[in-house]
Amino acid sequence: MNLIKELNDGDRLIIQALVGNVNQGTNKSGSPYLNVELRDSSGVLNSKKWEISDEDYDIFVTGNIVEVMIEVIKYNDALQGKILNTKLLNADEIDVTRFIKAPPIKKEILVERFFKLVNSIKDSDCKNILDYFLKKFGETVFIAPAASSVHHEFSSGLLMHSVSIAEHVDYFAKFYNDINRDIAVTGALLHDFGKMIELVGPAVYHYSTEGKLLGHISIMCGELRIAAKELNINSEVPLLLEHIVLSHHGQYEFGSPILPLTREALLISMIDNLDSKMLVLDKALEDVKPGEFTQKIFPLDNRSFYKPLK
Repeated sequence: MNLIKELNDGDRLIIQALVGNVNQGTNKSGSPYLNVELRDSSGVLNSKKWEISDEDYDIFVTGNIVEVMIEVIKYNDALQGKILNTKLLNADEIDVTRFIKAPPIKKEILVERFFKLVNSIKDSDCKNILDYFLKKFGETVFIAPAASSVHHEFSSGLLMHSVSIAEHVDYFAKFYNDINRDIAVTGALLHDFGKMIELVGPAVYHYSTEGKLLGHISIMCGELRIAAKELNINSEVPLLLEHIVLSHHGQYEFGSPILPLTREALLISMIDNLDSKMLVLDKALEDVKPGEFTQKIFPLDNRSFYKPLK
């Protein structure tokens, strides 16, 4: 079966895909159409179903697996699919992993790096809080994405993002004597754990009701309060970790209700911004040939980035 990454302008063929985000639009004549994300392990194809029937509303549901006849066209320098015919497939008879993007680094390696960081924590309160959340979320810690689309949106994306932030924090903490290394590493590992409640799956992750109403930052702040109470922790550690969670987006306009006001929080917010933006850029450069520019990247100030010649 054809992979999305292998499609070219002008192709007219059949593909099997996982339905991602779906929303309805209206054309100039007032007729409805559907915007449909078609996904497989190789990528995403934004597509349109121009003429829709009642049956299409049941077929194009987030998480369904479909077989579609599409016509591929280039629009605004990006490939887009025109959906011609569709058939709903039985997900129970198909290997769903064919449609889920794998992490750039093997999950097993990320898990090993994660526990190396966890086991390096000496502070007993930090250690107990980490153990609490590992028991609470279980295997989800190791398979959840860190976002629904923008960065680290693949399986184990949350794990990869958390490990990357924590390892960078661990490295930079050596250069600043007053950084509390255990607080910083613990905060880095936990800062996005609220996303395991904000986003729900299993195949295509979308925002839960709690996620839409509260957001992962508020959710995790509340979870830390509950953890501190259940563990009977009376030190300042939970408060410092809450502050890291609340401030890790770095700016009010990026969703943080408060700005970083500790060394550890400032360090994490800066590294979090760096890590997410580098992954956004990696994703945009993936299919760009050396010597060419990406399309404009909205999270990076709508800039087009150049891929140097080898």
